Amino acid sequence: MNDPEIPVLSIHDLGILRDVELDGDTAVVTITPTYSGCPAMDTIADDLRIAFREAGYAGARVDLTLSPAWTTDWMTEEGKKKLAEYGIAPPAGLSKDGGKVMLGLSVKCPRCHSLNTRELTRFASTACKALYQCNDCHEPFDYFKVH
Repeated sequence: MNDPEIPVLSIHDLGILRDVELDGDTAVVTITPTYSGCPAMDTIADDLRIAFREAGYAGARVDLTLSPAWTTDWMTEEGKKKLAEYGIAPPAGLSKDGGKVMLGLSVKCPRCHSLNTRELTRFASTACKALYQCNDCHEPFDYFKVH
């Protein structure tokens, strides 16, 4: 199942799918939002219930957990590659124990791969992304922030 905001990523690639288990004949799916107020979580939960119902688990339950907090460290390497191919710069760096690491490193342009980029605004189309611009190809692009 893909993320509704970034359709090239599965919820597994994004790292928000925490667990799937059977409790009798009930499928229990645990997910963690990228941010506590992520508007996509209701859609993801509904899509999961529909998918499990279609797979024969009519009583599927989706549990939302905030602890431990989601981190970009949970994203798969394949997911980060898909982000770059889609035109969103993947997170650069790792978080530590769920805390943010603010690095003074350049963000690579996903189009021309230049490191000559600059942040335009800390928040872009979603809270988990910042808006950058490449100083070489002049194209704006989203950067998926380290969290």
